[in-house]
Amino acid sequence: MTTRSATRPGLLLLGAGLACAAGLLPAVLGTTSASAQSSTQSQTREPAQAAVAPPRIGVLKAGGDALVKEGGLSANWVLEHDGVIQVALAGDRIGVLTGDGKAWVKEGGLSANWVLEHDGGVKQLALSGDRIGVLTADGRAWVKEGGLSANWVLEHDGRVKQLALSGDRIGVLTADGRAWVKEGGLSTNWVLEHDSAKRLALAGDRIGVIRADGVALVKEGGLSANWVTENTAVKQLVLAGNRIGVVRGGGEALVKQGGLSASWVTENLNVLELALAGDRIGVVKVTGEALVKEGPLNARWVSENAGVIQIALSSGTD
Repeated sequence: MTTRSATRPGLLLLGAGLACAAGLLPAVLGTTSASAQSSTQSQTREPAQAAVAPPRIGVLKAGGDALVKEGGLSANWVLEHDGVIQVALAGDRIGVLTGDGKAWVKEGGLSANWVLEHDGGVKQLALSGDRIGVLTADGRAWVKEGGLSANWVLEHDGRVKQLALSGDRIGVLTADGRAWVKEGGLSTNWVLEHDSAKRLALAGDRIGVIRADGVALVKEGGLSANWVTENTAVKQLVLAGNRIGVVRGGGEALVKQGGLSASWVTENLNVLELALAGDRIGVVKVTGEALVKEGPLNARWVSENAGVIQIALSSGTD
């Protein structure tokens, strides 16, 4: 393990950079026996943000090195950690998941010290605001909020295969294809959002899923809002602000901005992974080249790094 600093899903997947055919069942309110809390009273919580930082770009190299830069697209890279299999960014926090299943998070500058958050068996790490989430190998989703030394809360233990965080919302996708989302405090009740999903995405008041048949759906507003079909043959779905991005089966990366019915713009081809944050769009090409653009959807691409297998973006206020 490296804890030194030198000069990546998605996933969110996770984000991340980390998705019912016609006749889709509406979302219904309910609790699962997997919730760690027995309270049935809804708790409200103002969404917290990590401390503001300059916009950041993170990449995970094929050899396991996690690099992060902050500021402009031409800023210098800083080596954050080696032996990494996932990188996550949010506000002034950086998280890495190492090959031994340990989750590490730092907050503050790029040279801040690492804090061990979970000491083994982690298969996914998620960050949002002052929340940290991990998915462990036994299918349990854990979330903490506040400082890096806060206590973990078991959120779901029903064979979870994906965890998503955004603001005061937590989402899990279970092995049976059910997408559940809760909003408010860590002990609020789960809402069933979809019962035939293979990926889940959260951002602000938007929820997205990729159905088992590859159709991407997005809803905005309350948890019981109606789904809108966004695209087909989708292998990755990304949400950020008022932007929606997809990577289709052939490697075409598309992004739209504005309402759910806005028009798609083709951003790049032969894409392995897509990331969105603020006014930035990032892609990893099949060649391993990482590209980022900032500004409008038709802005020019800037080549950021090579030999990359994951890219993560942070607006600095997410």
